[in-house]
Formats: sequence, C-alpha cells, structure tokens
Amino acid sequence: MGAFYNEEFSLLQQRVNFHPLQDRRSSKQIHDNVHGNIYLDQLCLKFVDTEQFQRLRDLKQLGFAHLVYPGAVHSRFEHSLGVYWLAGDAVHKLQMYQGSELNIDGFDAQTVKLAGLLHDVGHGPFSHLFEREFLPQVFTGSKWSHEQMSVKMVDYIVDEHCIDVDSDKLKRVKEMILASHDISVGNATKEKHFLYDIVANGRTGIDVDKFDYIERDCRACGLGCNFEFQRLMECMRVMDDEICYRAKEYLTIYKLFTTRADLYRTVYTHAKVKAMELMFVDALLKANSFLEISSHIHDPAEYWKLDDTILKTIETAPNEELRESRDLILRIRRRDLYQFCNEYTVPKDKLEHFKDITPQDIVCSQKTTGFTLKEEDVAVSNVKIDLTRGKDNPLESIKFFEDYDSAEKFNIQDDRISHLLPSNFQDRIVRVYSKKPELVEAVSEAFENFQLKMYGIKAQVHETPEKKKHRRK
Repeated sequence: MGAFYNEEFSLLQQRVNFHPLQDRRSSKQIHDNVHGNIYLDQLCLKFVDTEQFQRLRDLKQLGFAHLVYPGAVHSRFEHSLGVYWLAGDAVHKLQMYQGSELNIDGFDAQTVKLAGLLHDVGHGPFSHLFEREFLPQVFTGSKWSHEQMSVKMVDYIVDEHCIDVDSDKLKRVKEMILASHDISVGNATKEKHFLYDIVANGRTGIDVDKFDYIERDCRACGLGCNFEFQRLMECMRVMDDEICYRAKEYLTIYKLFTTRADLYRTVYTHAKVKAMELMFVDALLKANSFLEISSHIHDPAEYWKLDDTILKTIETAPNEELRESRDLILRIRRRDLYQFCNEYTVPKDKLEHFKDITPQDIVCSQKTTGFTLKEEDVAVSNVKIDLTRGKDNPLESIKFFEDYDSAEKFNIQDDRISHLLPSNFQDRIVRVYSKKPELVEAVSEAFENFQLKMYGIKAQVHETPEKKKHRRK
C-alpha cells in the first residue's frame, strides 16, 4: 500500500511540475487579449528578449487585411506567444491524463513550448505575401520557406546571444518547426512522435498554431467564431504514438477546417486585399534591384532587419530608382487600386488538371480592336481555398476513439457523419484585375473570351462602376 501511495505521489508531483503556470515567481507575466495571462519561463524569455524575436512586432499577422478590416493590426509577436502558451497547455493536458504511459518529462515540455514560440520567427513581411507571391517571381522554382528560415534564425539567435540551451533540445525544436513543411522530419526520431504534431501537424492539420490564429484573426476582424479549440484540447488522447480525438467531437474538428476556409474566403483572399497585395508585390519587384531585398533571404544576420516597415522605407525614399514603387504605394494609400474585373470558380471536373492562369493567358484571348492589351496591364490572382488537405476530406486522415476506456482507434466515414457534408473540399478561384482604369472593359472582355475558350462558359458578371458606365452608353 505504501509503495502504491508513493507512486501516486510521484505521479502527482510530475503533473504539478508540468503545469504551464508553475513557478510564476520566476516567470514573466504578459496579458494576452485572447488567452489571458501568459507566463514565459526563463529560457523562452531569453529568446523573446532579442531584437530578432522583437522584430515580429513589426510583422502584421494578416498583411494588408487591416486596410479592409481595420481591427486586424495584430502581429506575429502576439500570435507566437499564443502558440507558445497553447503548446504548453497541450503538453500539460496529455501529461495530466496519460502521464504514466507517455513518459513526458520536462525536456519534452520545454521543447514543444520553444517550438511554439519560435515557429514563425523566420516569417517575411506582410504575412505570406513575401514567400508565396514575391520570391517565386524573383527566383523561379524557389523552394524557400519561412519554416526553413525560422530554423536558421533559431541557430543565429542562439549563437548571437550566447543562449545556453541543450543541443538535443535545440535539434528537436527545429524538427518540430519543420514538421508540417516536411512530414518526413517528424520521423527523424521515432520516440514520442506525437509531440511533433502539437505545434505544426503535417499528419492531420490539427495543431495549436491553427487554434491560435483562427481565434485571434476572427476576433481581430470582428467575425464570429463558432469553433471551440478548448473542446479538442480536453478530448485528445495519444494512441499508438498519434494524437486521436473522441468520436463525438468530429463536428468540432470539422468546424476547425470550415472556419479556417471561411477566413480564407472572407479575409485572407478578400478581393480588395488581393488587389493591394498584387500592387505591393509589383512595388517590391520594381524596388528589388535597388534595395537588394531578395539578397537577404539566406543570411539571418541581414534577414531579421526585413519587416513591414519596408513599405515606409520605399514610400519616403527620395531615390529616382524607387519612383515607380513609390507611385504604387501612393495608389494603395489613396485607394486607387488595381480594378477588379471579374472572377470565376474552376469547375469541379477541371480541378485535377488546373494550372495557374497568367496575364499572358488573358492577353492572348483579346479579340476586339481598340486598346491592345499587354501583359503588364493585367494582374491575375489564383486563389486556392481548401480544408487543409487539398481536394481530400481532412477528416479521413484523423483517428478517433469511442470513449476514454477504448483501446481501438478508427476513421469515421463520411456517411456516418452527415449527408450534408460537401462532396468536394477545394475551391480554385481565378480573379482578374486591370492595372489601369481605362482598360477595365478590355480586360473584362478578354477574360470572358478566355473562359469561353477554356470551359465554354462565362463567369457570373460582377459589374464594376466602369462597366456600368460603359453599358449605359
């Protein structure tokens, strides 16, 4: 009996030691508007109190979205703190409910929290615009990613600030940061593979990174959020080294993916937001040779100096070499944006072989005389919205269990969930913009010709003020 109580007391001690609120006297308290009080332990604080991490304050989480949703001015800094906190909470819950079988120790807990804290430290200016829109036009076929840059930045911070951190811990932190970018990285160690799925989950797409940004972005934009990540945090369980969820929460998981898709549709890829992004990418491309922006992407010592203030740098610089870039930014300021002409959703049966549409495709479809379009007159936005798994149902990759006494995990088939679920899980939307107001009609007609040639149909008409004026004549 005494041995039993000693074992239970030891387990209780372990659980107390892994509580994220432990030893607050030696932690720094920060109040977050989403999660409340966040407590940073001493090691994490050493990373936070560096100029490289503080740079995240000057990276808006949603890029240009704040020019449509004025409240969306939050930064990668508070998001990173939020992911750190949720990562620690997730480890604590697993330790509390399955501590004896999972053998989670302090090394594991701090590794996951560090990965959550540092997962975005390599992000470029204006959200994903830098990585997905600017760099591919500078370096064709570029494999550069912010996850890989985050790993380089972590090493740079450790070396630059002489942070005393265990080498094995640092190695696993970097593996966890890369886990969603390269799924094979999670297999680098077969021990406690489930820990790699907490911050960036390449296996199922359910991770605390999404928990934080979905809640934070909805709140900042003034949108309702009916997804409750707390329910998933309470019902998760590790089975065969994989995080599984109670079957009764399948709709909560589905709401995670649909809420994210709604954010993509209404905020991240809003037609006006994309217009401003297209303009700023053009401004960066025109300024690149003079400012050598792209030359910094492999050197952390230079890269950390690059943030959203590059817009102000271009806007206020007197150099003649930046005149075209300045003019584009001035147009953004004055809301003189590239004019939205029309859009169409790619037919479902054409999705599998869809290739991004280019300005050349539109220009080559012009038939009428008058203005002769050039590629530089047209901007195209190829929007992809899915539920994290492309054309596949994300629920198919998730394992469930019936109740907490179950020893079996299983997949849930679509017909057991709801007959109201969609049969398709991906949208591809093509939007075309005219860079000059006087060319709106010509670009719109060329776009309609392109659709007729490709699919034999026209897009639903979205009349701009310019087209209405033309029609009245």
